[in-house]
Amino acid sequence: MSLAGRWTKAADLQLGGGLLVLVLAIGLVGPVVWPLDPLAGHLADTFQPPLSAVKGVLHPLGTDQLGRDLLARIIEGVRISLSIVLVAGAISAIVGTATGVIAGYLGGWVDTVLMRLADIQLAIPFILLILLVVAVVGPSFTNLILVLGITGWAIYARVARARTLEVRELEYIEAARALALPTPRILAFHVLPNILVPQIVLLTLDLPRLIVLEASIGFLGLGIQPPTPTLGNLIGEGRSYILLADWLILYPGLVIAALVIAFNLIGDWLVKMTETRLD
Repeated sequence: MSLAGRWTKAADLQLGGGLLVLVLAIGLVGPVVWPLDPLAGHLADTFQPPLSAVKGVLHPLGTDQLGRDLLARIIEGVRISLSIVLVAGAISAIVGTATGVIAGYLGGWVDTVLMRLADIQLAIPFILLILLVVAVVGPSFTNLILVLGITGWAIYARVARARTLEVRELEYIEAARALALPTPRILAFHVLPNILVPQIVLLTLDLPRLIVLEASIGFLGLGIQPPTPTLGNLIGEGRSYILLADWLILYPGLVIAALVIAFNLIGDWLVKMTETRLD
């Protein structure tokens, strides 16, 4: 491998990992370092610019239209948004991987039915489907996780199926079948471990999509409802005051951008390191 290639891989990991650690530190350590209540506001302190101090209280990122500290709200928003995205991503990966493994191993009509369902899922624009479901079932933390998780399974299923079609023809799988091992045991202990790496790489590359989707839903007012902050609804609330207080949109937007860039870079690094094909 060339020096330039090694440097590029290292740069992807260092920059992506650094951004991710920074955002995770904001969410995990932030409440300890900056314990202000994200829901407590003072109307006399509205639209204070960044680095302003009011009554002896510093507001590093300023305050919003209700006098609430923006840094405290971003910290809480990072915690909530990341929780939604990570759990939803795990649901998508588990459901999609299980579906793809079953379809690829069993083949026949099972494969046909499951893959046609995946095709139908992929044919429907994610954002429209998610908005429709959220509008019907109502916005809540649990509903948002389930909707994002269940609507993202298809791509995992297709990749898992493709890998399973390759693995099931290997000699050790033939040997396991010859020993009359139960199909669930073959899938769990012989097929699944050999397709996990591509699925983990795919999950890393899919998280930016979930971050943008969650933020878009929050921006449109169909996600977690105010006053509880998420990265999306912080931007949605602040857009009406962009000419008066642009920091209300700037800083949540920077956090979203940092998360998307971080996961994309880490995903690219994993693709290069594992030489994974996702087609």
